[in-house]
Amino acid sequence: MIETHQKLRLTPEKLTANLAEKQFTQLTDSASVEQILIGHERAKEALSFGLSMESPGFNVYAMGEHGTGRQTLIKQMLSALASSQPTPSEWCYINNFDDVHAPYRLYVSPGDGKQLLARINTFIDELLDLFPEIFDNPGYQRQKAAIEREFNQKYDEAIAIVEETALKNNVILFEEGGEIGFSPLVEGKPLNDKEFSDLDEGKRTEFYALLSTLEDLLLEQLIELPLWKRVSSDKMRKLKYETAEQSIRPFLKELEHEFASNIGVLKYLTKVKTHVVDAVLEILVDNAGENINDKEARKLMVDRFLPNLLVSREPNTGAPVIYEQNPTFQNLFGHADFSSFQGASYTSYRLIRAGALHKANGGYLLLDAEKLLNQPLVWSRLKLALKTEEITIENPYSEYSQPSGISLQPEKIPLTVKVILLGDPELYYMLQDYDQEFTELFRILADFDRHLEKSDQNFIDYAQLIRHRADKKNYPPVSDSAVLELVRYALRRAEHQHKISANIVQTNDLLDEAVYLWKKNNNSGELSANCILDALAAKRRRTGRISEVWLSEIKEEQVLIGTSGEQVGKINGLTILEIGDSVFGTPARITATVYAGSNGITDIEREADLGKSIHSKGVLLLSGYIGHKYGQNFPVSITANIAIEQSYGHIDGDSASMAELCVLISAIAKLPIDQSIAITGSVNQHGGVQSIGGVNEKIEGFYRLCKDKGLTGKQGVIIPKTNVINLMLSDEVIEAVSAGMFSVYAVEDIDQALEILMSLEAGQLNSTGRYPRKSIHGLVLNKLAAFSDMLHGEDE
Repeated sequence: MIETHQKLRLTPEKLTANLAEKQFTQLTDSASVEQILIGHERAKEALSFGLSMESPGFNVYAMGEHGTGRQTLIKQMLSALASSQPTPSEWCYINNFDDVHAPYRLYVSPGDGKQLLARINTFIDELLDLFPEIFDNPGYQRQKAAIEREFNQKYDEAIAIVEETALKNNVILFEEGGEIGFSPLVEGKPLNDKEFSDLDEGKRTEFYALLSTLEDLLLEQLIELPLWKRVSSDKMRKLKYETAEQSIRPFLKELEHEFASNIGVLKYLTKVKTHVVDAVLEILVDNAGENINDKEARKLMVDRFLPNLLVSREPNTGAPVIYEQNPTFQNLFGHADFSSFQGASYTSYRLIRAGALHKANGGYLLLDAEKLLNQPLVWSRLKLALKTEEITIENPYSEYSQPSGISLQPEKIPLTVKVILLGDPELYYMLQDYDQEFTELFRILADFDRHLEKSDQNFIDYAQLIRHRADKKNYPPVSDSAVLELVRYALRRAEHQHKISANIVQTNDLLDEAVYLWKKNNNSGELSANCILDALAAKRRRTGRISEVWLSEIKEEQVLIGTSGEQVGKINGLTILEIGDSVFGTPARITATVYAGSNGITDIEREADLGKSIHSKGVLLLSGYIGHKYGQNFPVSITANIAIEQSYGHIDGDSASMAELCVLISAIAKLPIDQSIAITGSVNQHGGVQSIGGVNEKIEGFYRLCKDKGLTGKQGVIIPKTNVINLMLSDEVIEAVSAGMFSVYAVEDIDQALEILMSLEAGQLNSTGRYPRKSIHGLVLNKLAAFSDMLHGEDE
């Protein structure tokens, strides 16, 4: 069996990737090289196609894990693509003079929005300077006096007729306090009240009769007075209007000339021309004497005529690229603010605010899919906007709130945008399954790689990427040896000797921590490999409390794990514990008991509702192996119980199935298992060994336990041969293997594992269909045959 051990023991060179410092030698100055994006060729092809497609529905879902460079790659591609595209129009909202609750939209050419605002502001200032002083000019005053004379002349003529009749009857007409009165004349003098009361009754009666006649005559003469007043007022208003219009017309002509090439602005100025005179007369003329200062008057004019520019754009800057970090309803679709005046709230077209869709209109919009779906109502409204190609500004909760008289319904703005969602695979497949509109609107999948192939060019690019970040952050120069350790870390994160983890963020974090230690220790010169290793050690210490407690409990025999001697029906399996960001491997004792019966193999974890489906499947496969291997000539009758000892939480995965099969065979054949060797791996019904995950953590977890208890040179770990490519072990483990103090065995089938664990030949079927009597399978077969005889009786 020593030959089997030697044959299957891995050499130190196979325990990690073969790397050399010369692979990472800096060839060019990192400061002069733009940031490199490694790999993701499939995603780049999909993005190139999706971003260039102009047909609706070809929006993009960028699928991948965080830290793989999705956002950086997309932004770089978008920047290059958008810079060659035309700059889209600017959009404004303008006052709807007929219905202030339904503002109109207005588009202007890029850069013209600010110019339009500046000119309208200047126009308002010109009106403030012009009014009301324009009505003080002599021409207007002459026309005003003529209208007043015309009215006064008619009035005076009517009064003269009444006065003439009164004088003929010795009655004088007088006006006092705006009222017309009559008084009798005696000897050419009007009587006062006392003198009138001293007259005899007959004369007073005669005067009253005459007074009634004169009042009727006055009423008859002045019956058209309201008409004269209306005509006079109309003429006065017309004079004011025409005077104001004539004064304003040159300024509007100048505006129309400046924006003659923009049809939208000309239409807007036509509406301004219709209403500006009335506004000027109302605000600047009629209210001029009501203590309204210039600032208040200007605000009133601005609130009525100044366009609300939603998004300004610089000409010839290409299409916009917008990333909205917080895609709430308001941030995405825009909203209307509210203001208060004298305790009352109000809103207007001037208080409409742009959303990310307005900013990205005519270009590209990046959104995080998870954040988007976590916002209420946003996903359904975004789909509606993309389908209708219109942006609607509304209150999403208006139908759930109490009715209010304050609301705006702005005119919808045409939408032309390419949306790129950043999300993980689970979200993508969930949306595909449950939302038919998602497939119609996001037809392009850009699938980003989790790993990058290990090639010379990728190594050069990866090293350049690290140095580019160091140069950008003013870090010390990164030595070749330090880059090697960072690449080794990336390979370890990928759990592969030939694939680098695409999650560059994790490597960047380690670089940042190493630079921190470099500065803390007052180092000078290059960042060395020791700084990287120290940062790794510090990182392990920060997250290693739980693993240290677990190993301490094993050392104190609170958890029973042996690393020496031999035991029947007991084996050291290897497990992974994940608690928050702490991930570590630890051994777990697996035991089996066997006795005569027909209940089959019982998974105690499953019976206790601790074993999940994949683990239970792994145990069920053992029945298939036992029946196929040993039950060809007689019915296999066995009752066996398998348990992972001292496990009190849920267990999942089938990586313990090889260990469970080995311990089951040990229990059946009463063959002891070497406790100094731990084992991990999945097994199929034919005894083939299959790959598992977390192989590095599992090996290092058992090594730490053996080191703590004392290395004997006999300890080691059995892993599937297919997992050799995943080995990226720590230097400490590799050194122990090189010194012969620890071993890693790679097996292809269960027989090889059994021979290592039991130091006995597994056995091969001979020509008579039997196993050697002293082999492992021979002993198992004999024991199972004895169980069968006990239950069913021996054949005669």
